[in-house]
Amino acid sequence: MYQYSQADHQLLQERVAQFRGQVQRRLRGELSEDEFKQQRLRNGLYLQLHAYMLRVAVPYGLLSSNQMRTLAHIARKYDRGYGHFSTRQNIQYNWPKLEDVPQILDDLAAVEMHAIQTSGNCIRNTTSDPLAGVARDEVADPRPYCELIRQWSTFHPEFNFLPRKFKIAVSGAIHDRAAVAVHDIGLRLVKDASDELEFEVYVGGGLGRTPMIGKLIRASLHPHDMLTYLEAILRVYNRLGRRDNLYKARIKILVHETGEEKFRDLVEAEWQEIKASSLRLANEDIARIQSHFKDPDYELLSDFDHDFDSHLLTNPDFANWASKNVELHKKDGYRIVYLSLKSRNQPTGDVTADQMDAIADLADRYSLGAIRSTHRQNLVLSDVKLADLHHLWLELVKLDLATPNYNHLTDIISCPGMDYCALATARSIPIAQALTERFDSYDYINDLGDLSLNISGCINACGHHHVANIGILGVNKRGVEVYQLTLGGSAREDASIGKIIGPAFTSDEIVKAVADILKVYLDKREGPEEAFLAAYRRLGQAPFKEKLYG
Repeated sequence: MYQYSQADHQLLQERVAQFRGQVQRRLRGELSEDEFKQQRLRNGLYLQLHAYMLRVAVPYGLLSSNQMRTLAHIARKYDRGYGHFSTRQNIQYNWPKLEDVPQILDDLAAVEMHAIQTSGNCIRNTTSDPLAGVARDEVADPRPYCELIRQWSTFHPEFNFLPRKFKIAVSGAIHDRAAVAVHDIGLRLVKDASDELEFEVYVGGGLGRTPMIGKLIRASLHPHDMLTYLEAILRVYNRLGRRDNLYKARIKILVHETGEEKFRDLVEAEWQEIKASSLRLANEDIARIQSHFKDPDYELLSDFDHDFDSHLLTNPDFANWASKNVELHKKDGYRIVYLSLKSRNQPTGDVTADQMDAIADLADRYSLGAIRSTHRQNLVLSDVKLADLHHLWLELVKLDLATPNYNHLTDIISCPGMDYCALATARSIPIAQALTERFDSYDYINDLGDLSLNISGCINACGHHHVANIGILGVNKRGVEVYQLTLGGSAREDASIGKIIGPAFTSDEIVKAVADILKVYLDKREGPEEAFLAAYRRLGQAPFKEKLYG
């Protein structure tokens, strides 16, 4: 992974010292909350329903074991013993005291971490494929390009106060695991007819109260031109984006109201002015960053292990887990392992300090010290030997991190909802837990197959409900929390926005409503090989609506 330069370290140290002074002035009453707000937001500190919340950046979802131990230390010393992994691949702490935040940032800086630009109207933490560098379907490793974007965007003076927050995702594989279509800018690495690497550039995706799928504004962009083209897009947005209306400030609204063709012309015209600037990447620029992401010294191993196969045959629990949470690795004899943060015993995405310490130890023992976070609020050990899978599984079972449900029904994305968030209008966590308890049969979940279910506690859609096969949106209707269902969403390469099925359900009704939807699917699918989304797209809403509303 990328190692900080002396300049990187100095930048963080100076930023922490600066914020320490701002916090002290706030505590002494020399700054009002309104005056302090922009300073704290620029350092990832939100004021939530009950307390401050600190969002820590995990650039493109990559963590070392040492960094994970520091996150555990922070959870234990400054919070209530846990952290929460979000759909931005970041980790959030819900209970830090204001006076402790500068020391938290100091502890983070010591292990090359920070909370810079994790909030506010700026370019946020760039996200990517959690399997980057190890996936078998990878065209090219996106992480070096994510790092280049991080370096370009951090403290960019021109984009420090954009009309609204701005999110970029980069994918380098055939299958999109980074949800590029629902980002302000989505970049996909592909090969052209001559087998040369290039980017597809999507702009104007996003969720919230006006969900939209990004538009392909450039089908072929040379990697050397990545930063200049991003700069051109941001300049157009910074100049023309709405600042008079919070709900129309995102770039998706600008693209929609300007029109795809005209917006493309504006970007291309801006790009022509700057494409030959010093921002254009030379071969040595890319090679320098790529050198930080070279493959580790993998052993030459067979892709067959007798003991592994024996455990598959004799232990159905292990076999079930291996079939759901283990994926092929680009190197024979290795596997990718998903650590589920979706058990019945704690909220979606939450991980305790003890679990974090244990995960760091497991990463050192089984996965070359590397850990990934995913936008589906799970963790990944990316380099596990096939021969070690059974030993690792036994450890994960003891840690409650072995729920076999990756990309299945109870692998639920959920925002914190009204239990924590000041913006939420309904609770999300209790609904996610009720669904997990209701659908606790592994045979049933396995029969349903590939299926996504996401929950948001307000229209801001932090739970990505719009792009779930089954989406749940909690809203407040005349003082009562009700839950609206959407069907047919996808965040993958076939991205789509789900459609509202009908009137909302109460918290007592929503679990049964989901069960009814699943029954229609099981009754009407064309065999087990037809996934829920495919069945829904073939059948349309009618049979589901009839079952729900009669």
